[in-house]
Amino acid sequence: MSAARSKPANDPISYDATAVLATGGIQQSELDALDSPLAEARKMSLQDLERWRTESAGTEPLDPAFIDLPERLLADYGTSRPDSELFSILQTARRLREAVDRVVVLGIGGSYMGTRALFESCCHPFHNELSRGERGGRPRLSFEGFNIDNDSAQGLLDVLQSHPHGVDRDDLLAQWAMLVVSKSGGTLETAAATRLFLSALHASVGGDAKLLAERVVPVTGASGKLASLAKTIGCPDVFGIPNGVGGRFSVFTAVGLLPASIVGVDIVRLLEGAAAMTQRFRESPVSENPVLQYVAISHLAEKKMGATIRVLSSWSNQLESVGLWYDQLLSESLGKDEKGATPLTAVTTRDLHSRGQQHQDGRRDKIITNLCVGESRRDHIGLPPLSGSSGNEDQLDDLVGTTWPTMLAAATDGTNEAYASAKRPTATIHLPQIDEFIIGQLLQLLMLATVVEGRLVGTNPYGQPGVEAYKKFMMKRLRPNE
Repeated sequence: MSAARSKPANDPISYDATAVLATGGIQQSELDALDSPLAEARKMSLQDLERWRTESAGTEPLDPAFIDLPERLLADYGTSRPDSELFSILQTARRLREAVDRVVVLGIGGSYMGTRALFESCCHPFHNELSRGERGGRPRLSFEGFNIDNDSAQGLLDVLQSHPHGVDRDDLLAQWAMLVVSKSGGTLETAAATRLFLSALHASVGGDAKLLAERVVPVTGASGKLASLAKTIGCPDVFGIPNGVGGRFSVFTAVGLLPASIVGVDIVRLLEGAAAMTQRFRESPVSENPVLQYVAISHLAEKKMGATIRVLSSWSNQLESVGLWYDQLLSESLGKDEKGATPLTAVTTRDLHSRGQQHQDGRRDKIITNLCVGESRRDHIGLPPLSGSSGNEDQLDDLVGTTWPTMLAAATDGTNEAYASAKRPTATIHLPQIDEFIIGQLLQLLMLATVVEGRLVGTNPYGQPGVEAYKKFMMKRLRPNE
């Protein structure tokens, strides 16, 4: 974290569906009856990993290597540190931290959403607004190449070119670099942005070919358009996306780990959290397994209660990007063959003022899963006396001294009580705090749950045929003569 680091802890996250069962829409007997199917789905998910390793998947797309990736990265780092992938990532992150004050990440979908989730959950909420000293000497982080938005791209170029001293190669605060993330290099949004920002970076370094190569770090496949470009430019640091890891499962590869390390996220602790969740997934009995219980409740709520919309309701602003990352993960993995629940991210209490009415009294087609954080990272803010007035115009004098966490707890309990009174199914993922170890657990839980549910309902959670169709029709319009 770039500021206000919490005391390291190994606390596990937990899943509680008591309030869902209390609605009566799901019976405990139905939950118990899923024990054997869930155990079989877990077995199948782990067997996917063995099938992929032995190349026995046939024509079925498989990307299960994310399952044990955190463990493998940590093991290599522990036994052969200088030659390990993690060591290389940390070394490159250090080089860039010392050379530039901003890093632009170009990528789309899983090639950037996981990074954004790590950045916004683990760093200072206003990291980019702080001075370099307040950021601990770590660069700012910006994102592009995830959309075709003319004004957004131009706006970032304005920022990159707006340093008061212009292009000054001796001024660290004027220096920037770019990470280009694409397994194939052929996705139009990212490829077009790469051309655009490569031109701007070339001008920024005064046409210095060696410096340009050092400021471009591709994360890509072993071959493809981006790999070829990296070779032509002569980039000294090029990171691979491992075979068997799809884009939306790539957050614990260099795709997420490199930019996260650049801005000060402790990626070793992140991987330790993910590895701890994988161990629980493998070893814990079904009734005590947070991954399998999450799958069970979500599946039964859809099947028995018609809850085809899954609301991930974050009670922290910093977890919104985790929800948006999960939206993509669930949609692309299970939204196939006219099946699959629709994910929806909410931030509460903010969205209680826009969606709360619908969640409380609208269609009964939703299950709400709260992301609740036990302890804040910063000292608690207390409500102060009203400044500039001797009266009590806002009628809050009786709450002076009440802390922000106390008010949030009251809002959380009150909201859940209201939903319970209307028999709205509500579950909770409890996070002891927000830090790298906890976030590692959470992201791995959601990835594991997604593939297990796929195997439970007979949907291959890997591959994305619908996305490929849009790419095909888009390029047909851009190149009508081909």
